Amino acid sequence: MKPSILKKDIKSFQTNFAKNEKFKITRNALTITNLNDIATNWDAYSKINHNYSNVIKGELNKVTNQKSSGRCWGFAGLNLMRIAICEKHNLKNFEFSQNYFMFFDKLEKSNYFLENILSTLDESYESRIISWLLSEPVNDGGQWDMFTNLIEKYGAVPQSVMPESFQSSNSRFMNVLLTRKLREYASELRKDYQSGTKVETLRNNKANMMDTIYSMLCMFLGTPPDKFDWTFTNKKKKFKRFNNLTPLTFIQDHMKLKLKDKVCLIHCPMSNKKMNELYTVKYLGNVVGGDIINYANVGIDELKKAAIKSLKKNEAVWFGCDVGKWLNYNKGVMDLDIFDYENLFDISFNMDKATRLEYGESVMTHAMLFTGVDIVNDKPQKWRVENSWGDKGGDKGYYQMTDKWFDQYNYEVVVDKKYLPKEILAIFDKQPQELSPWDPMGSLAK
Repeated sequence: MKPSILKKDIKSFQTNFAKNEKFKITRNALTITNLNDIATNWDAYSKINHNYSNVIKGELNKVTNQKSSGRCWGFAGLNLMRIAICEKHNLKNFEFSQNYFMFFDKLEKSNYFLENILSTLDESYESRIISWLLSEPVNDGGQWDMFTNLIEKYGAVPQSVMPESFQSSNSRFMNVLLTRKLREYASELRKDYQSGTKVETLRNNKANMMDTIYSMLCMFLGTPPDKFDWTFTNKKKKFKRFNNLTPLTFIQDHMKLKLKDKVCLIHCPMSNKKMNELYTVKYLGNVVGGDIINYANVGIDELKKAAIKSLKKNEAVWFGCDVGKWLNYNKGVMDLDIFDYENLFDISFNMDKATRLEYGESVMTHAMLFTGVDIVNDKPQKWRVENSWGDKGGDKGYYQMTDKWFDQYNYEVVVDKKYLPKEILAIFDKQPQELSPWDPMGSLAK
């Protein structure tokens, strides 16, 4: 058998296609109609409903909108915090400044990148490490521990104090220019080092570089406040004013949620990882000197048990998943049965969760909040999800995830330590095993 495709092979392919009437019908439909419209499974579609046995008391009516940016992990974290602040002050609605959060994330990521460049000066520019570092030095994505690092260091402010800018909601071009400048700085640092410049001098040069990055961010996003006043009218029509707040005192005085008490559980059944082990990812982070990424790799049922315990105590759950798989956007449903691709194309898809991770078919792409779960006979059937894509899809921006979809495409949940058994908590006392930067568990939610 020759390795190339021969004319006789094409002829055989044509013959096999032509004699299958189902293929012709599918072709005729697909050439003029959206794939997912044709593949929609009516049996699953007709059963969609957004009713749940357990929904947290603090769920808010108005969802947020990250627009054309990859800030889902920050939105999900701030949405978790806003539930707590709304409960404390009896507010109908509230939003933290996602722009303020983004400003310091970009600033810290830029510094983190340049420090990684300084720590790899002896690497060839052709090395896989350098290539990876240069690929996306300052993208929008992130992970839970990166979120807590920023909140602990910089606090947060109401959206009214630092509202969205055009660039925060449409971040592509800002990222292009920041990346261009950071790659230029990386080349300068490496070339100066090769010319004999001492690392101490290079780090002084880095400080000047960061001054430029800060100025660029101010022009893109606005200048972050040091102090501010906060006023609101609560559900009982009572007006309140708080003066001379700082971003840190705002968090400390007005939100009881303790982010540091929350930990990240992952389910990653890849062949190179063990269950009940602690993992971190090299070169993954944003704040130099902050907490490293920590994942406890456990069975999928452990993620569910912890999430359910949290929800039953009226605490929303930050989680990360591969949102684009088997997603009906308009109905806001993540369901393995919602599209029947196999019958449509007369083929089967047979990769399991581990294989999809190992062969690039799936990875964690998006972070959201669980705010409810539907339990039947002590087993979860579907999960209520607060997304950050505005109110057009699903139940006014709240999505639905079937439990079977959770098994296959959900990868992590963040819960308070108090909802974990001793044997799971003990994992976080272990020394984390370091994964390569390009490991699937190093993916960022966007």
